[in-house]
Amino acid sequence: MNFSISPALNLRGCISVPGDKSISHRALMLGALAEGKTVIRGLAPGEDVRSTKHCLQQLGVSIQEKSGKIHVTGGLGLQKSETILDAGNSGTTMRLLAGILAGQPFSTTITGDASLRRRPMRRIIEPLAQMGATIKSSENGGAPLEIHGGKLNGIRYQMPIASAQLKSGVLFAGWGAEGETVIEEKIPTRDHSERLLRKMGARLSVVNHQSTVISVRAGKLYGGEIEVPGDFSSAAFFIAAAVLLNGSELMIKNVGVNSTRTAFLDGVRQMGAEIEIVNVRHESYEPIADLIVRSHPLFAAPMSGAQIPLLIDEIPILAVMATQAEGETHIRDARELRVKESDRIAALVHNLRAMGAVVEELPDGLVITGPTKLRGAEIDSFGDHRMAMAFAIAGLLADAPTVIHHAECVDISFPEFFEILKNVVR
Repeated sequence: MNFSISPALNLRGCISVPGDKSISHRALMLGALAEGKTVIRGLAPGEDVRSTKHCLQQLGVSIQEKSGKIHVTGGLGLQKSETILDAGNSGTTMRLLAGILAGQPFSTTITGDASLRRRPMRRIIEPLAQMGATIKSSENGGAPLEIHGGKLNGIRYQMPIASAQLKSGVLFAGWGAEGETVIEEKIPTRDHSERLLRKMGARLSVVNHQSTVISVRAGKLYGGEIEVPGDFSSAAFFIAAAVLLNGSELMIKNVGVNSTRTAFLDGVRQMGAEIEIVNVRHESYEPIADLIVRSHPLFAAPMSGAQIPLLIDEIPILAVMATQAEGETHIRDARELRVKESDRIAALVHNLRAMGAVVEELPDGLVITGPTKLRGAEIDSFGDHRMAMAFAIAGLLADAPTVIHHAECVDISFPEFFEILKNVVR
């Protein structure tokens, strides 16, 4: 599907975004392991979370929708799947489920689409092997993964890269292992797994000093009610559009504002944006708030180091914002973008140049010089949902219509993106 975006004057209105994708994956998985029933409100509607749901159902977990809520019946133990599990495009599904399946008394094969099969899986295989699991991968170290589950032993593990998926996979394995599993991360990553594990009764502790040390032991988890806040990464596209288009004023309601997810806010504030956070409250150990966003001129600001893992998903839209900022924006230490749903550094350079932006490609990032008047162009999404949404926002700023090719990939995380955007564009 191709989608045409016309230039816009501004954004006005009040919107909500879908449930947080990261929390949704974890709520389903931990609900499957917990005693009793877990009731989830606001589960993310995209294809990635559906992949997790379908994999769990193949493993014998009862997951039903009733009155707009998802009911997960856990505590009955996972069962061997008669067929290969399909994680679709979801790296979260594959890496986190690998941690769970490594401790099960049966063997499982899990695969994904062509994009996911190219993504690196050795990073999760290696610590699980240290715990006693046997996992076979393809020759390139990717999916499909053959996981031969069994008894695991706790380990002390220092994170070699900043990755919440890797951390969570090891945590989930550690929860089912004998003894204590200790994870040390020098650069903090999103902590949704830790929060949900605590809420559900896990024997888990977190110590923050010069680095973050997380320990977990085997024990019971207990079901309950989980409220999934709006996905901050989805909100970021609308934040950017409202900041960039003169005369905009937009309210985004019920957004998760966990400090390990809102580095994007810090980044755009560094660039001069003014965003109000109001009506802050807590649900299911997660902070939630409403955001009020107004247009404001931007200035270049550097993005690098420890902030990058906390805004890695927002870099595509940050790059679009940088084209309208005064000066040179340097984005560094973002090599992880090379192994996302697409090579996002190369894809950003390709599409930004197509729209007339001044951009230099670096091995680990970008240098973008602005402000530049963007021109309408033919944009290749590369099948990457964040690329499609970022350049839809760029299209609002252009001098002529912009066409996003293969725009259906937004269904991976945000099926209603184009409809919501149409309702607030003026």
